[in-house]
Amino acid sequence: MNPQELKEIVSEGLLSFPVTDFDEQGDFNAERYARRLEWLAPYGASALFAAGGTGEFFSLEPQEYSDVVRTAVETCRGKVPIIAGAGGGTRLAINYAQRAEKAGAQGLLLMPHYLTEADQNGVAQHVEQVCQAVGLGVIVYNRSLCRLNADQLERLAERCPNLVGYKDGVGDIELMVTIRQRLGDRLSYLGGLPTAEFYAAAYRALGVPVYSSAVFNFIPKTAMEFYRAIVAGDRPTVDRLITEFFIPYSAIRNRRKGYAVSIVKEGARIAGYDAGPVRSPLTNLTGEESDALAALISKLGPQ
Repeated sequence: MNPQELKEIVSEGLLSFPVTDFDEQGDFNAERYARRLEWLAPYGASALFAAGGTGEFFSLEPQEYSDVVRTAVETCRGKVPIIAGAGGGTRLAINYAQRAEKAGAQGLLLMPHYLTEADQNGVAQHVEQVCQAVGLGVIVYNRSLCRLNADQLERLAERCPNLVGYKDGVGDIELMVTIRQRLGDRLSYLGGLPTAEFYAAAYRALGVPVYSSAVFNFIPKTAMEFYRAIVAGDRPTVDRLITEFFIPYSAIRNRRKGYAVSIVKEGARIAGYDAGPVRSPLTNLTGEESDALAALISKLGPQ
């Protein structure tokens, strides 16, 4: 898949980040991960992100990362494209990006480097060096320490033909509008705030029609129902699901830092696709929180 083909694919539809399966010892479980992807693939997501944020990329060792991406590519070949996450310092991010390309990923999501703040010029150099290291189409994730302004993003788009997407995880509306107006159709634009369903209608109005759904991991039928309601302007369905599910769901998610990942893994377990525990430093939901989540999921009906 060339970069422009990736751009077309992520310009419409729903995207999602499958969780990464660990066994009882905390090691990657490729067999269970493959079963998860086989379950999710037919539901209609435009692409799946392997080893993304919800997939605990930040906790994976390099060889595990290669195994995760390779398993996803082999399992989903001919069904749904796989975009691999990559991040960390520039040399490490390049290493991950090249591993993803070798494993057969169809694209790359470049997540933020970690811990150390950096000047805009430094962040732009980081993105450019990763883009130049691979032939894959690259989507830059504007979040945390990686916050590119419109000027820098425009220059990167000129220098990096394979930079094809911009995923926003900040929620700065003025910045999003400025970038969308400045770069137009040069990039695809994706919503990437936690529990993106809350922002889907507003971002669609801004010209950002695509978002990634974490809850697709355990309620894929409902996630697609919500996405189709957004596309159709079906406000009653959107309002019903926001009120009945997403608001109480976010109340559980917001109880502890890191629960944006933990709650998704717990949801997958409740749905019958146990992915094992989250890795430290994340923590799992308590029994009471798990029961509350199970009650919410049960109200949605079979998935």
